[in-house]
Amino acid sequence: MSDMPYIADIRIVSDATDLIASFGAQAGVEAAERADRSRDIGNHIRFCHWRQTERLIVVMTASRAIGTVH
Repeated sequence: MSDMPYIADIRIVSDATDLIASFGAQAGVEAAERADRSRDIGNHIRFCHWRQTERLIVVMTASRAIGTVH
């Protein structure tokens, strides 16, 4: 399942949902920009959080099922 994002914290789901509601199709771009800003200031924890959020947004907004479908 290498295409499934790692969710380290439930806040990632909440942030992904909030970004999708606020930014629509640009939610992933916003998460990537937040990750970049965090990296630029040396905050590796927030960088990882926003990268994981970005990956989750891709899955949540996909037009088809990703992974195993039962």
